[in-house]
Amino acid sequence: MAFKHTSVLLEETIEGLNIKPEGIYVDGTLGGGGHAWEIARRLEKGGRLIGIDQDEAAILAADERLSEFGDIVSIVRSNYRNTKEVLFSMGITEIDGMMLDLGVSSYQLDTQERGFSYRFDTPLDMRMDMRQSLTAREIVNHYEEMELFRVIRDYGEEKFAKNIAKHIVMERQKKPIETTGELNEIIKASIRRAAPSADAAYGNPQEAQAPSFRRAHRRP
Repeated sequence: MAFKHTSVLLEETIEGLNIKPEGIYVDGTLGGGGHAWEIARRLEKGGRLIGIDQDEAAILAADERLSEFGDIVSIVRSNYRNTKEVLFSMGITEIDGMMLDLGVSSYQLDTQERGFSYRFDTPLDMRMDMRQSLTAREIVNHYEEMELFRVIRDYGEEKFAKNIAKHIVMERQKKPIETTGELNEIIKASIRRAAPSADAAYGNPQEAQAPSFRRAHRRP
């Protein structure tokens, strides 16, 4: 599948950066390069754009899309948390602007094998960086109950985190939790038992909690 993603708030972001033709800018969540292309085309000789992303598919798509800008653009496969180290390795001590488009791209949601979306009953993965060994399956099946509770509470901002963690542990004792569909049913059941009246208002609970398992990969 080709990497396709619609850039969010594109015009507003570019306007907010107030780009200088000879400035140095960082796109810390490069994705398919939509924002980056708009930044790069406004730069002149002496200007520079550093694009950072941990997703190999995004890197490949952005590299092709931004190739016309030559040395103005540098692309690095890393996490935006490492921006300081990336810039230091390039001898850059100051920048004129940085942007982050946090969240999951439409490409990642639509690629079933990545396991990001509740729309498909697929193996639990949810890795932004496929070089990592830790998957959502490992987290769900091997984290202690208290650690699961913290992940769901802190990263998912979930008021039923304790009950969800408890039911995940109960169900995995019967058999490993392998797919997004299985996790979805467990989360729905745990919320229904904790607060039956809240179930209808939740929409799809696994969709709401997917960010907690994704973010758990990125903990220091």
